[in-house]
Amino acid sequence: MMDRSFSTLLHSIVSRKASAKLWRHSLEIEDKDPINLSRDLLTARGEASGVAIADRLVTRIEGLDETGLQNYFRALRDEFEMDIDRVIAAAERVKSGESAAMAALKDSVEPPRQELFRRINAAPRGTARLVKMRRNLLRLLRADKSLSPIDSDLRHLLRSWFNRGFLVPERIDWNSSATILEKIIAYEAVHAIDTWDALRERLAPPDRRCFAFFHPAMPDEPLIFVEVALTRGLATSIQSVLQTPRDALKAEDADTAIFYSISNCQAGLAGVSFGAFLIKQVASDLKAELPNLRTFATLSPVPGFSKWVAERGIAQEALTFDSEQMRAAAATYLARAKGRGGRPRDPVARFHLGNGAALHQINVDADLSAKGVAQSHGVMVNYLYELDLVESRHEAFVEKGELALSKPIETALERCRSDHEHNRFKEA
Repeated sequence: MMDRSFSTLLHSIVSRKASAKLWRHSLEIEDKDPINLSRDLLTARGEASGVAIADRLVTRIEGLDETGLQNYFRALRDEFEMDIDRVIAAAERVKSGESAAMAALKDSVEPPRQELFRRINAAPRGTARLVKMRRNLLRLLRADKSLSPIDSDLRHLLRSWFNRGFLVPERIDWNSSATILEKIIAYEAVHAIDTWDALRERLAPPDRRCFAFFHPAMPDEPLIFVEVALTRGLATSIQSVLQTPRDALKAEDADTAIFYSISNCQAGLAGVSFGAFLIKQVASDLKAELPNLRTFATLSPVPGFSKWVAERGIAQEALTFDSEQMRAAAATYLARAKGRGGRPRDPVARFHLGNGAALHQINVDADLSAKGVAQSHGVMVNYLYELDLVESRHEAFVEKGELALSKPIETALERCRSDHEHNRFKEA
């Protein structure tokens, strides 16, 4: 048997050599530009050296100015694209019946930059840094659509890494870490939180809840969060929900859960959907905690309504609409105005109706804040989540484009069709 002291000495010598080798390697990669580092990363064989290169590469990318970042993404677009000739050759082998040709074809159609992103992910905080990289990419993409293939590849990977199976639901309350609470304030995108006292009013009372999704690779970064008011009956104005001071309701006395704010936190994860999962998860958890809850609904903004009205040349006239006229106009916009693919034009309507909710009630003078008046003439909407109907409504929306509408909404739409005064709203 080998003497233990000799074994220890030998291990020490080998470790020092390995450390020296890694140190020399780190000096070699220190001065390389991001493109050369990208080439090195794709050809790296050692795990330790690969992590070192990935870390240095992302650090260099994070230090680029706007022009440098654009040049790097353009190089990813051109140099790290799939080899069309290789794809065609592989397809011909599949066509000729060669064994194992299909695997070669699948391998050939993947651009090298996808493997590059996978290797970057191995860097310290690699996932979060890739999300930040995509945020910058999306900003540049607005002016340079030729970068879209890079976004397609990165979005494909992020959707895999951030699928529902990896998401961790967590309740946020007043006892959560200060780091998380600060981010709730910063990321709130619907109804701004201006002070710590305002945040406390949304988290501490027994009739308020906040839930978020986290990812194990980004444990201190909420991906999305939803704020919930426990009420008796539907809440029909955000003023009543956010009113302070107010008498808090005991949670066990509530019969309705109102989802009044949903905020996506990571701009780099745009197009990676979490909201549908979160609402269903929260509704299920609340139902288990509070069996007296009978109704699950939103109190949602209508962000495109004012713009739609203005496009029809009646912006000023809309300011004098009575409640019936405003509801009729809003119903027409929400249910009849179409965007891409024939889906509802309004993004919030598209989300909730596609998620299996019903367009239940239109509330006038429901958001009298400057933002609410500017974007929707003060209108807000209750979308109703009937848990036993959510899946069938979702499928009807996806497969047939069908919208779940309440009887009052259908009545408002019929009134628009028959009433000459509302002819301007017939064609959405």
